Amino acid sequence: MIVTSLDPVRIADGDLWVEGGRIAPPGRGTRIDTDGVFAVPGNVCAHTHLYSALARGMPYALESPRNFLQILQRVWWRLDRALDDETIRASALVGGMEALLSGTTTLVDHHASPNAIDGSLDVIEEALRSVGVRSVLCYETSDRDGAERAAAGIAENRRFLERVRREEAPLVRAMVGAHASFTLSDETLAECADLGPLHVHAAEDGVDTGAVSRLAALGALGEHTLLAHGVHLGDEELGLVLEANATLAHNARSNMNNAVGRARVGRLGERLALGTDGIGSDMFEESRAAYFRLREDDVGADIAWPLVRLAESARLAGRIFGEPLFGALEPGAAADLVVLDYAARALVRDSSFAGHWVFGLSSRAVRDVMVAGEWVVRDRRLALVDQDELAVSARADAERLWRRLDDIPPHLFEPKGERPWPSRLVTA
Repeated sequence: MIVTSLDPVRIADGDLWVEGGRIAPPGRGTRIDTDGVFAVPGNVCAHTHLYSALARGMPYALESPRNFLQILQRVWWRLDRALDDETIRASALVGGMEALLSGTTTLVDHHASPNAIDGSLDVIEEALRSVGVRSVLCYETSDRDGAERAAAGIAENRRFLERVRREEAPLVRAMVGAHASFTLSDETLAECADLGPLHVHAAEDGVDTGAVSRLAALGALGEHTLLAHGVHLGDEELGLVLEANATLAHNARSNMNNAVGRARVGRLGERLALGTDGIGSDMFEESRAAYFRLREDDVGADIAWPLVRLAESARLAGRIFGEPLFGALEPGAAADLVVLDYAARALVRDSSFAGHWVFGLSSRAVRDVMVAGEWVVRDRRLALVDQDELAVSARADAERLWRRLDDIPPHLFEPKGERPWPSRLVTA
């Protein structure tokens, strides 16, 4: 069976045909047998941090963080300063591997490595391309590590944007990354906004209150802006997001893990996508958790809600890649798809598929994955690289990364005064 669309759900019988990296009309190109299985569009993770992929199980010896800012200071702003090219590459390989094996074919990444900025996006792109993942990349520009690194972040975004436009790389696109408003000066934020489409954290925690109003005031909020989180948006700022037709990536599990509060997803409009914020790339799990979190507040929430949000994630990727049929399995669409070996215990039809997604399906059913017409997972194994060798190498890189953390103290940056964002003169 072929799930040709998630929003609305449409299921068709028959086989899929692929030619030239796209879904082809029946009888043309290569046939994909869908007898006894389900072919679904590949999932898109609309906001992630691949640099966190080696942090699972990472030892921690400092005093436990008691709020979101301390989590940044004591965990993530230490980890990103420990990264070098080798561990950036290892993180991207591990993150790409885990994405594909869980049925996620596109990653929208937000990268940070203050001591290894130049060329870092090339390292990530090469690693993801080697395993077969489609990606949208940017560097997380911030003034928290000083003006020199902020300028280097802008330069890396500019260089990579120009490279992607020049080379017309089929599996990668570029955005301009910016950290949360409270770590950005007006000058840095304005430069980022002038450079290209912005991918920025916004109102994840109370420390970043007013972020969207500031983006709007600086001319940095528009239909091509991707906002991450949006937990602490007031009514006026929600209106600004909707008026700008910006996309917001909801990261339910990360919000819960960091205890930052609940995003008012029912108020965020149609351009609400789903991301993981670096907690893996399993969008089956993320979409299910987001739905249950929503249902805690609204028992009448439509069970199709997670599928609609995943479809919006695909539409986001489609806008970025210039692929209006992205997220559909119909002639002319990019052949990004997942074959699920799912033994349904009840009838599957258009009206019941959402119930199977939430209460039956999981990434355990992922058997094969295709990106741009190429098989990248076959029989639950990566097709382009040796995943066992990759895992062994990653463990060694993780241990080296963890040792480097021993010499890195908590970050000293924190917002201060009535004007909480930094000037260009801030130092770490």
